[in-house]
Amino acid sequence: MMFSNSVKIFSFAGFDIKLDPSWLLIAALITWSLAQQYFPSTMPGLSQQTYLLMGVFAMLCFFASLLLHEMSHSVVARHFGIEIKGITLFLFGGVAELEAEPKSAEVELLVAIAGPLMSLLLSLGFWILAGVSTLAIGSSPLTEVLSYLSMINLVLALFNLVPAFPLDGGRVLRAWLWHRHGDILRATETAAKSGTIFAMVLMFFGVLALFQGIIAAGIWQIMIGLFILAAARSSYQHQLAQSVFANKSVRELMVADPVVVSPGMTLSAFVNTVMLQKHVQFVPVVEDGALLGHMDAGVLASIDRENWANTQVGDVFAGLENASMVSPDMAAQDLMSHISKTGRRKFLVVDDHKLLGVITLADLTDYLRMADILRHPQTNG
Repeated sequence: MMFSNSVKIFSFAGFDIKLDPSWLLIAALITWSLAQQYFPSTMPGLSQQTYLLMGVFAMLCFFASLLLHEMSHSVVARHFGIEIKGITLFLFGGVAELEAEPKSAEVELLVAIAGPLMSLLLSLGFWILAGVSTLAIGSSPLTEVLSYLSMINLVLALFNLVPAFPLDGGRVLRAWLWHRHGDILRATETAAKSGTIFAMVLMFFGVLALFQGIIAAGIWQIMIGLFILAAARSSYQHQLAQSVFANKSVRELMVADPVVVSPGMTLSAFVNTVMLQKHVQFVPVVEDGALLGHMDAGVLASIDRENWANTQVGDVFAGLENASMVSPDMAAQDLMSHISKTGRRKFLVVDDHKLLGVITLADLTDYLRMADILRHPQTNG
C-alpha cells in the first residue's frame, strides 16, 4: 500500500524496478544542491552548465548505487527462498519489498548485511577510479564526481549500519537478538525501540538545526526521523500480528452470533435501535434464517437523512458478493493480507451459505492491542 503509486520502469535480473513519484523531488533536490553548492565549493571556476551536468550525472550514479544496494539485499533474499515484490526508489532512497520475513536469524543477518557491504565495495571502487582519473588526467569534473560518489556510498553504508530498526544495522541487531533469545517478536520489539530512539535523536538535532538557521538540513533530518519512527513502529506491529495470528483462523477471532437486521426494518429504527444502542456498524441482513447481505454506515450514508423514516433496509442493503464473505477456516494471516491488498475491512463469515459471524479490521486490531497489553502487564497497568 505504501508504494501504490509507484511505476515500473524496467526489469533487471528478474526484479521489477519501480519509481515512486516522491523520488522526483529528492532527485531534483540532490541535483540542485550538488550543482549550486557542493561542486562549486569543491571545484570553483567552472561554468554553471558544467556544474549542472556534474550534478545530474552524480545524482543518477548515486541512485544507481542505491539500486545496487537494494539489489544485493534482494539477491541474497531470493537465494534463501524469499520472494521479492520489487525494488522501489522513493523519497528516502530505496527499498527491496520482501514478501515475507527471513525464516531464521542467520538468513536475516545475511540479507541485512548484503546492502552495506555492496555500498562499501562501491565506495572503494569509486575511490580507486577517482585515483586513476587523477593520475591520468589530473583534477577534473569527472574526478570530482567520482570522489563524491565514493564519499556518499561510504556515508550510505555507515548510516545503514546504525543499529536502529528498520535500517540494515537494526536488522543485524534483530538477527543477533533473535539468535540469542530464540524469540523473533522480542527481538523485533527491542530493535524497533532502538529505531525509535534513533529517530527521536535525529529529529532533536533537526530542530536544533532549524533554530540555527540551517533550514534545509533541519527539515531533512526531521523528515527522515519521522520516516524511521513510523517504519519502526509499523515493523513491530507487523511482527506482532505474525506472531499473534500464527495458527489462528477466522473462526477463532470472529464475532459469533452477531446482531442481525431484517429487511423490513426502517433506516430510522436501524440507526436508533441497532447502530446506536448496540454500537455496531456492520450488520448482516437476514430474513427467515437466510442471509441476504449487509448494512453498514457506508450504505446508510448514501440515503438522505430525511428519507430514513420511510425507507426500509430491504430497499438499500448491500447484497451478497464474494468480496464481502470469508470462510471460517481462512487463516487469520491470510485475512490480514487480503485486507491489505483490497482495502476492504468488514466481512461476513459464511459456511455453506450459513452465517456464522462477522469479522472486521477493528476486531483484529483490538485483539492485537489486547495481546500487546498482556505481553507488558506492568507497563500497561
